[in-house]
Amino acid sequence: MKILRIIRTVFVAALILGYALPAAAQYIGVLQSAETMDRGTFKLMAAPLIVFGKEGTDNGTALTVRGGYAFTNRFDTEVKMGFFENGTLIGADGELWILQGANRESGLDLSLTGGLHWMSGSNDRYDTVGLELMPQLSGHVSKKLELYGALDFNFEKNKDAPNGIKDTFTLAHLVPGIEYSLSNMLDLVAEFGIGINDNSSNYAGGGITIYFR
Repeated sequence: MKILRIIRTVFVAALILGYALPAAAQYIGVLQSAETMDRGTFKLMAAPLIVFGKEGTDNGTALTVRGGYAFTNRFDTEVKMGFFENGTLIGADGELWILQGANRESGLDLSLTGGLHWMSGSNDRYDTVGLELMPQLSGHVSKKLELYGALDFNFEKNKDAPNGIKDTFTLAHLVPGIEYSLSNMLDLVAEFGIGINDNSSNYAGGGITIYFR
């Protein structure tokens, strides 16, 4: 089937790109609008990210993979993983759809996402544990196209850092993006993360989301 060929092509390309270059940091992206899924819906996503180096450091890439399920029409959860040169991130979050537009194709939507994650470091990097908080707005500009924006905050703590080494830091990004419906089963998502503090680099990412309704 044509859809299955598209899915295989996207996932193979994401795997290749995800391991092509080292990642600069543990960014996993937003990669969704403020709308939660319909109750009982599952989703899978693969999305490569490009992290732009700061102060002469090299750019890097990473691969993120997500799986989600909607418990109600206003609340869903995700399990997500990020694969980096210097470690692997595992996390989970919940998204609550707080403000809903008049219908699916008009008005603004507002959601709040919160979650926890663990970064298992390698190559002499510390393990880190983090808390994510993210308010998000989105709205349809056409039946298929939706624009979104988010403020993504990650509060990180290094584990087992030596005395005298600062063991906490915050990653903060302003994230504009788009979500485009390819079919009832497939969405294309793309975004640009703008680092808004000294710890945060800019990044770009995009991928395909597959829904099982």
